[in-house]
Amino acid sequence: MSLNPEKYLALVTLLEQLRSDATTTQIAAPELRVRVASLQQFFGQQIVPLADENWRVQSYQTEMSKQLRLLAIDVMFLQGARQASTAQTRLQTISDRLTTLIQYCNAILQPEAEGEK
Repeated sequence: MSLNPEKYLALVTLLEQLRSDATTTQIAAPELRVRVASLQQFFGQQIVPLADENWRVQSYQTEMSKQLRLLAIDVMFLQGARQASTAQTRLQTISDRLTTLIQYCNAILQPEAEGEK
């Protein structure tokens, strides 16, 4: 199958919204866990089937899969945080991981803008 920019753009939108909610509002850890699970489901159903013959895209998809699994673990650690400073550190880690995922999506989309095949 070929690269489908709309699916990646939808994923970027979901990632940006989650990052915004996690950093600007007091989102509860259980809700964050549900949203991360939803992200993983979207990735599995909408992005993984877009497997491309392009090794570069496959590499990014592999890294994105790994980062999503680590994100779920970060949320578990957030749920276990007992001090506000620890929770803040965990939220920063989650935000950083979401930023990394957004950068991966943008890197996959970049060749499309440059006309690279």
